[in-house]
Amino acid sequence: MLKQVIEAYELLDSAYVTGEKVAKFLRDRGIENVEVKTITGEKGSTDFIKIIIPGKNGKLSGGDAPTLGIIGRLGGIGARPEMIGLVSDADGAITAIAVALKLADMRRNGDILDGDVIIATHICPNAPTQPHDPVPFMGSPVDMATMNRYEVDPSMDAILSVDTTKGNRIINIRGFAITPTVKEGWILRVSEDLLDIMQYVTGRMPAVVPITMQDITPYGNGIYHLNSIMQPATTTNAPVVGVAITAEVPVPGCATGASHIVDIEEAARFCIEVAKGFGRGKVKFYDEEEFKRLIELYGPMNHLQTLGRQRK
Repeated sequence: MLKQVIEAYELLDSAYVTGEKVAKFLRDRGIENVEVKTITGEKGSTDFIKIIIPGKNGKLSGGDAPTLGIIGRLGGIGARPEMIGLVSDADGAITAIAVALKLADMRRNGDILDGDVIIATHICPNAPTQPHDPVPFMGSPVDMATMNRYEVDPSMDAILSVDTTKGNRIINIRGFAITPTVKEGWILRVSEDLLDIMQYVTGRMPAVVPITMQDITPYGNGIYHLNSIMQPATTTNAPVVGVAITAEVPVPGCATGASHIVDIEEAARFCIEVAKGFGRGKVKFYDEEEFKRLIELYGPMNHLQTLGRQRK
């Protein structure tokens, strides 16, 4: 997928890029269902883009194959005028657009997935930055609730949330790692199917991000979060797995020249392989019976999807 990743990188590496320019690029590639919405917040605006790739047995065709959601999670692709060029935080958006391009090319070449795939991200070349320990984060012109509203689709039966996860000392490998599955406030065991795909794609032992209870609570509660990779899980009952693009050392999200094409390509290829198997019912994000047993034994954990009991 190097070709598609490079195309996505070059497309987004511009002070003039907009959601509509990205949409035109995708439509010219043969993707008909592309939607762009410009949303303005207190710190500027961003263009949310949603791309639907229909499967041969997907819901859009009247079938019953499950729908995979792939979210390119980020604050912004650029921090202009403070920083010149594409920032590290852009990796999620690059991955999402590259996956859409690859699926379009596959369809044209006769390889159509069984299930629908919904891809969502947002395009903001001049997002703000914000303080964070151990290195600065990228901010966003809109709040997290707005991002979830436009990126998490109710039709998604499972979600891969792709996010640059380099601003920490917790996961210290170059490449990408996955998180345990999160569903309705529960951090579940890591999916064996996803671990298999990861090691097939990378040719290495799989790596897992050690997320915490704090990480799966919504932004805005005043609690430290590793980053926003698990935020989609706060607004859906679908299982969510983070696909973290990582580094050996802490790298600021607002750093330029820090995106590694080969790492993004591996993460994008992983998403494609998961989409193939998930649409066929061959890839499971979690064990349904075990989840049911957890609820029977310990009750629901949905309160962790809320802001909790806030002080007045």
